[in-house]
This record gives sequence, C-alpha cells and structure tokens, in this order.
Amino acid sequence: MIVVTGATGNVGRPLVRALAAAGEQVTAVSRGASAADVPTGVRHIQADLSEPKSLEPALDGAEALFLLISGEWFATVGDPSGILDAARVGGVRRIVFLSSQGVGTLRHPPELEEAIKRSGLEWTVLRPGGFDSNAFAWAEPVRARRVAAAPFGDVALPTIDPADIAEVAAVTLRESGHGGSTYTLTGPAPVSPRQQVAAIGDALGEPVRFVEQTRDEAREQMLAFMPEPVVEATLGILGTPTAEEQRVSPDMERILGRPGRTFAQWAERNLAAFK
Repeated sequence: MIVVTGATGNVGRPLVRALAAAGEQVTAVSRGASAADVPTGVRHIQADLSEPKSLEPALDGAEALFLLISGEWFATVGDPSGILDAARVGGVRRIVFLSSQGVGTLRHPPELEEAIKRSGLEWTVLRPGGFDSNAFAWAEPVRARRVAAAPFGDVALPTIDPADIAEVAAVTLRESGHGGSTYTLTGPAPVSPRQQVAAIGDALGEPVRFVEQTRDEAREQMLAFMPEPVVEATLGILGTPTAEEQRVSPDMERILGRPGRTFAQWAERNLAAFK
C-alpha cells in the first residue's frame, strides 16, 4: 500500500490518480477533503500532519509514503519526528519527500530533508522549482477583468507542471533504484510572468493585460497566505534567481524519458479556471 499525504492538492491529486490507474493500493490522506475528492477504489483518511497520531490509521500496513509538508506546517511545527515515528511503526519502508529546489540553492532550510535522511527509511527527495499552478492566483482577475499582476515581469524561471512532479513521484514510489537520490525537477524552458500571462491569453483567444507589481506589493499579498520566511525566500528566487535556479534540470527526462510539459500546455489543460 502507498500512502499519499496532501492527496487533494496540485501534486497529490494527480499522483493518487496515477497510482490508482497503475493498480496500486492507495490511501489518500488530506486534512479537510472528503472521500468524494479521490478516485473510486481509493481509501481516504482525514488526518493532520501536525497531529502524527491521526496518521496512524493511514500508515498501518503501508509500504511507501509520499510526504508533502507545507510551509505553514514548517513554520508552526517544524519537527517531523512524530510523522517519521508513525511511519516506522506502520511498517513504511520507503519515503518520497516533496522538498524544494530552494533547499539545494540554500534559500530554504535543510532540516526536514536531513531528518528524513536520518530516519532509517529508504528515502528519495524531490526538489521542484516553481509550480505552473501558482498561476491559479490570477484566475479571478483574468476571469473578471482580463488582467494579471506579478512582480519581476521579465525574470524567467523553468516552472514545472505539478502533473509532471506527480509522474516522477509515482515512479519513485513504485520502482526500485531511487533510494538515496535527490532529484531537481524543472519545466523544459525558462518562462517569465509576462510570458505566462501571454500564454493564458493565447489559450483564451483574447489578450490578458500584464501589470507588474513592486516587490513590496507582492510581499504584502503573499504574506496573507505564506509565512514570512517563505515569502522572502520566494521573492528572492523570483527576483534575483541564481544560475542554478534558472537552469533546466535533466532529472525529469532521465526518469520519465521525456521533457516536462510547457507552461502553455498547462494553461491549455487548465483553461476553464480562467474563462
């Protein structure tokens, strides 16, 4: 059995579907969603990672765990030992941890990765860059006014489709040979916010106006839903990325045998959100 935390999110949802389609026995774990949010035949359990005891029913008899920990959890809890203890007690042997490229470029602290590597479990770490799905933040203004705002309009980064992260996660959860590996995951080419907004306009068949925010304007907006250290690290990546953060990683193509999907492909597939 494979347990997927964050099972109704941008990565967890397609991961659960991919595993179920491959014939795996899957338990989907989320904090607030219902069983109706997961595919037929997938067991759903509500649990909160800040309360590791709530995970025990999901982890009992599991062989592998996909672990997604939010920035909010890290800011308020910070210690994964309870989760890892529950995994060991449940019988988990393999853990795939969704980390961040920012750990490798020293934007984010490494403590979570280090704790998992010391856990005694077989581990694989996935370090994706920015998600294409962050563009959902533009959905309401695009629908209402055909406008989207972001800082650093012409700074390009190789953002990644969450569905591609899910495919890599499915492979590393199901197949041997990935233990002890850390994979950096990016999209196939750098794309700027201005280019992303243009791609959404192309998908809609009508122009979407791009408005460039100041750093302070973006910071204030992001603080409404992200802890301050995460906001500062994110703005650093968006505004002054390192060469490594702008580089396209070969890891996805090595694992999946194909490059990642483009932002334009993501926009086409998620067009309904912007109509």
